[in-house]
Amino acid sequence: MPTRILLEGRPGAGKTTALRRLAALLPARAATGFTTEEIRQSGTRVGFALETLAGRRQVLSHVDLPGPPRVGRYGVDLGVMERLALPSLRSATTGEATGRLVLIDELGRMELACGAFRDAVEALFSADVDVVATVHAHRHPFTDALKQRTDVEVVHLTPANRDALPVELASRLEQPGADG
Repeated sequence: MPTRILLEGRPGAGKTTALRRLAALLPARAATGFTTEEIRQSGTRVGFALETLAGRRQVLSHVDLPGPPRVGRYGVDLGVMERLALPSLRSATTGEATGRLVLIDELGRMELACGAFRDAVEALFSADVDVVATVHAHRHPFTDALKQRTDVEVVHLTPANRDALPVELASRLEQPGADG
């Protein structure tokens, strides 16, 4: 049975750092997916960039983007989801998907504004692939439903456990199709 883990944490808890560290600890796994990173100017957050595990990077949201959609003060470029995030997620559910590992950072309001992204995530959680995704602690119908699934483990990430957690998860995920 595939491993399906949601790393839930508050902003600043270290979700992105933990996911990147997990990817680095699993070089032998055929991993796909993406991470997000703050864009800062003069110490102030002005947006977020999305970067695939293959190294492609584009601005996902920025205070200067008009949107729609807008999430808080950020305009979101849903085309980035279509061009970068979706191809890596869809590839994991087709062909030789067995044994794949998908890492997603994050299932947040900006990413979930893309309906095709939500569809791709639902397909992943039904496929024979291991999935580790970071998720905000806020309520959202899509993520609330994922958290309620019996085949999903919700792991609460905090500043206290963020350093040890990637090592623990890597040991569980070293082999394709590993159970917890």
